[in-house]
Order: sequence, then structure tokens, then C-alpha cells
Amino acid sequence: MTNNQSAGDTGEKEVCEKTPCPNCKKPLITLPNSNPLFDVQCTRCVFRAQIKTNHSKPKSKIRGAGWDIMDKTLKSGYLAPPLITNFKWRKGQEIRFYPFISRENLEDYQISKGSQREGYRMFNYTDLDKIPYFTLLKEEF
Repeated sequence: MTNNQSAGDTGEKEVCEKTPCPNCKKPLITLPNSNPLFDVQCTRCVFRAQIKTNHSKPKSKIRGAGWDIMDKTLKSGYLAPPLITNFKWRKGQEIRFYPFISRENLEDYQISKGSQREGYRMFNYTDLDKIPYFTLLKEEF
């Protein structure tokens, strides 16, 4: 397991422990790692979301995941999954919920030559500071 995968798994569990479902306020649970697009779901309603953990203060651009499944989802007419960001830094933590991510906020790219996953298509979430979100948790240490 890579460091990014380990940090992501830890971040998903932390979101489930610290925040309830944004829709019905019941507990969230993690989904298996092989589940495409979604990382957590509600134990009561049909809410599902993608989780991204960053060890930094909130910022406008963060890494996404593999582009191919997202591209196929969008071309099929489905919406991008809701996004929950888990920003953690030395002096605080902020968990945000972005209910709607448009295609404009997804920037695809290919991993550069010489890298272990050379040519793999991925995407970034962009302009997160310009779209609506709800703060689910804000702590200062």
C-alpha cells in the first residue's frame, strides 16, 4: 500500500468518525477500496461521496484520482460524485462538503515519463475556493 493510499484510508475513517452524513445526520461508513468513485456512504440514506485528504491548510487545487472512470461517468450523463475534503495541518483541521462539482472543476492530466505509472491519466479538483461548500468540521489545535 502506498503512502498516499494509507493517508487516504486514514482520512476516510477520520471523516466517518468526526462527521455525520450531510443529508440525514446518521453515521457514515467507508466502502471497500475497489469501489469506483465513492469512498463513503451513509448507514441510513442513499448518500455517497468521494473523500480527499490533504495535509495542508485548505487550498483551491487538490489531487483527484484516475481520470478514465470519471470521464466515462461524465460522458454517460451522470454527475461527478459529491466531494468531502479533509484538510489537516499542524495547527488545525477543516472538513468541507462540496455537494456539486462541475466538469469545469476537473482538470485531467497524464503522469509524466519516467514515473512508475507513466502515461496514467489522472485529474485534479480545481477552483475549490470559487464553488459553494459546507463546513462540516473546523478545529484549531
